[in-house]
Amino acid sequence: MNRTPHSSQTLGVSSEVPPASKAGSEPILPSRRKFIGKVGGATAAAWAASALGLSPLLNATKAKAAVLHSSNSVGGQARRAAAYQLRLQLAANQYNKPLPPQVNNGDEQLYYGSFIGQYSKALRHTTLGDPDPGSYKKFLAACHGGTESSFEACTLGGTVPLTCPQGGLAYELIGADNGAVTIPPAPTLASAERAGEMVENYWQALCRDVPFDQYGLEPLTQAAIADLNKLSDFRGPKVNGQVTAGTLFRGITGGELVGPYVSQFLMQPVNGLGDFSMRDPLGNPSQLYLSYVPGLDYMTDTASWLAVQNGQATVANKARTIFFAFGPNTYNATAGPLHDGRDVAGVVHTDELYQHPFWAACEMLGGGFPANPGNPYSATKTPNEIGFATWGGPMFTGLLGHVALQAISAVWYQKYYVHRPLRPEEYSGRVQNLVTGKNTYPLQSDVLNSAALQQVYSKYGTYYLPMAYPEGCPTHPSYGSGHTTVAAACVTILKALFNGATSFTSMGITPMYSPDGVNLQPYTGADVDQITVETELNKLASNIGIARNIAGVHWRSDYAQSMLLGEAVAVTFLQDMVHVFNEPGGSFQFNSFLGTPITINK
Repeated sequence: MNRTPHSSQTLGVSSEVPPASKAGSEPILPSRRKFIGKVGGATAAAWAASALGLSPLLNATKAKAAVLHSSNSVGGQARRAAAYQLRLQLAANQYNKPLPPQVNNGDEQLYYGSFIGQYSKALRHTTLGDPDPGSYKKFLAACHGGTESSFEACTLGGTVPLTCPQGGLAYELIGADNGAVTIPPAPTLASAERAGEMVENYWQALCRDVPFDQYGLEPLTQAAIADLNKLSDFRGPKVNGQVTAGTLFRGITGGELVGPYVSQFLMQPVNGLGDFSMRDPLGNPSQLYLSYVPGLDYMTDTASWLAVQNGQATVANKARTIFFAFGPNTYNATAGPLHDGRDVAGVVHTDELYQHPFWAACEMLGGGFPANPGNPYSATKTPNEIGFATWGGPMFTGLLGHVALQAISAVWYQKYYVHRPLRPEEYSGRVQNLVTGKNTYPLQSDVLNSAALQQVYSKYGTYYLPMAYPEGCPTHPSYGSGHTTVAAACVTILKALFNGATSFTSMGITPMYSPDGVNLQPYTGADVDQITVETELNKLASNIGIARNIAGVHWRSDYAQSMLLGEAVAVTFLQDMVHVFNEPGGSFQFNSFLGTPITINK
């Protein structure tokens, strides 16, 4: 287990030169950074306007969008003209923003021919599970071309299709277009950061059945904490430079280390769903979920792992885009509150797009949580009016669906048209082949020397990542995380609409946690009064994102960067949205995930 991988200069690198891509269609590779740095945003905009004939759009109006409301047009031609001018102005505002370069980590070019650093699930593979070069080249050509015919020409390894590769090419009509937001390059295959992320993934799998409130109090998580602290590059949260029981497997956002691991928006009753209330049979407040049976993990042997990589399915649930190689998960007989990693991994397996942020909105609306200070309706400002279609409940819940769709499209653009890195289950196949001497890969030694890898081998007899789902990860590239991006965008909307400083105790709500997945207990920690709408919304987004890591389908960097991507999508959406209202003085005021105050005015 102390093998040192060979230099990346001699492994997985083909002497074959990558084919020239169609002009303007390829993602920007690191080799083009210097060139991009010399081109200013104005010059790039001029080029695009010249090529696409968009100069009339840019010159349509110089007035600020807010001025268009001065006439208060109620109907007829005046309103139609005002709506048209507003659309032109908002489009011009978005167009004139600097266009960020879309840069991947360079592994696709570095290992061209072997493609060992790339996502390839559902394509054809070698007998070792590495990408089949011919199959991957067709996939790469399709990602450069972006047409239905090019994706239909891909050579798959089985019957499982790629998941919606054209989804990222949809255009957005409010907020930033998919190509105008970005995330930085993913960690490279050979990096210490990627090795550290893999060690965390192994530990998350090993600790799935440990209750959250037992972190640091039992042997598995104690070993995980010690092992993560030995890594040369680990980006998870720390206290005084150390991973602790209170930071283990938690997220990066402000206030996230406050209170129990599970957000109160995944624990408290949802009383705003009309006649339906989420309570247990005895009337106790809780959200109850059917959880997967403990101890049942998948893809820990070569035959099943390779079959899943090749997209060989025996059971299909196309409505949910899940294609099982070995049947669906097995559930416990009774539902209960969330209490461990396997529980939250199950929650994000078959959930709908923005299900949990929607429930959070319902909980706050039904519970009378105060609106954001920027809301223009109040007893003093508008004694004769209340918000409803605008600045009220229907707007609050309606915006979630809009921004969720925009967020999933934006991250799909990053997945297919910029980054395309391999998934954790694919990386673990490289570990298996390297340690057993079947092939060589430039993997950084932290993962090979980790206690996590020894624990996995002791339990399963192989080095594959034990997966929570029988089908493993979805059939689309890893970076970024769709679940995280959508959750982050929706949570940003909720923070912009509700008062984030409101504590649960001030609302008469006792924060709860579950020690055993059956019973609920009040949380009595010294920080109980610090549990606020903001901390729990931030935690909700992270719970959803990191649960996918615990399931084995995503990396920490997928989660962390997708939190920021989702937030960016929501912010640009709100920057346009704030101009559509007739009410004067409305604004959105909240803190970013990293604690920076944000105010969006007309």
